[in-house]
Amino acid sequence: MKPNSLPQSLRLLLHVVKWCAIALLVALLAGTASAFFLWTLDVATRWRQIWPWLIALLPLAGFIIGWLYLRLGQSVEGGNNLLIDEIHDPRRVVPLRMAPLVLLGTVTSHLFGASVGREGTAVQMGGALADQLTHLLRLPAMDRRILLMAGISAGFSSVFGTPVAGAVFGLEVLAIGRLRYDAILPCFVAAIAADQIGQAWGVHHTHYAVTAWAPLAWWSAAAVLLAGIACGLAGRFFAAATHGLSGFMKRHVTYAPLRPALGGVVVALAVLALGSQRYVGLGIEVILEAFAQPLAPWDWLAKGLFTIVSLGSGFKGGEVTPLFYIGATLGNAMAPWLHLPYSMLAAVGFVAVFAGAANTPLASIIMAIELFGPQIGPFAALACVSSYLFSGHAGIYRAQRVGQHKHRACAGDDGAQQ
Repeated sequence: MKPNSLPQSLRLLLHVVKWCAIALLVALLAGTASAFFLWTLDVATRWRQIWPWLIALLPLAGFIIGWLYLRLGQSVEGGNNLLIDEIHDPRRVVPLRMAPLVLLGTVTSHLFGASVGREGTAVQMGGALADQLTHLLRLPAMDRRILLMAGISAGFSSVFGTPVAGAVFGLEVLAIGRLRYDAILPCFVAAIAADQIGQAWGVHHTHYAVTAWAPLAWWSAAAVLLAGIACGLAGRFFAAATHGLSGFMKRHVTYAPLRPALGGVVVALAVLALGSQRYVGLGIEVILEAFAQPLAPWDWLAKGLFTIVSLGSGFKGGEVTPLFYIGATLGNAMAPWLHLPYSMLAAVGFVAVFAGAANTPLASIIMAIELFGPQIGPFAALACVSSYLFSGHAGIYRAQRVGQHKHRACAGDDGAQQ
């Protein structure tokens, strides 16, 4: 009996069973990969803290990363953008080598002191591993799109411990102003299961505590809206500067391994001049400080510059955790001016800069609720939406398309792609 001849309810049941099974398999692959990645990342971070002299070898580490990608990884160098492009216009299965290369590149970057994140690695591993099922299951192009989205959701969820935000991120990141509802079931199943699998492997995520709250009133709402605008402008600057530096390096440094080597020289000398590794690595300790006490008002800018140099020159990792750092410390710096509690505005900034830079306000709002509790919901919504509106159409993901302009005033923006 042909599938189309079956009753609609039975066809729907078969659809649900099929995608739940596939999503669970994707979750197993992505959740296990993320657990191993987080373990190796923790080891690398501890080693760098024990042996701070490793920062002197960052230029050499950058050269090796660049050489490996030149020799073995040119087909996967696009990273997250390659995955997004394949979802928009499926051409060929993402090479499996993306997963080990980005894992090795990211751990090496962290071991020797580059300022990079971790979401890019988890997303790329999740997407690449998921895409290997395309041939195995003989999936058509439309199903392959959904498979890749489930892999992105699973990778994001398992690395941050935010399953609902991870699912929505996979649906939202592809195009500004549009969600792909045809993938909603696989993305949610994969994200929730991947988070559980990571926990089963012993993964523990950082707990951020908001210790003081302002009442929801007109003055606090207005203050959070202003903070969101500042976060959106910060995210816009970060994305533009990172892309600008990357383009500059590619135009003027023709031998690819020299790009991260030169970036490594700049970062290593800056660390030596400051006498501190405060602005390299993930910076989780500084993020926690932003929730507990006043910090230097330039911390957010310094972290932004270190990350722009690291990512723009070719080190591997991700943008999101540095964006969390930038947002939390920027919120901390704005708290006295806006007369809001430090920890509350640090939490708002944590998600708002990410919302603007990645053009994913819904995922960011949900992430805030998952990380900080439901009380932050209205504040996060106001800040993330205003950040999203003021960040422009060119975010950290070049392959992201414009499904719908953010507002009519932007309908003629040259930077918006259809």
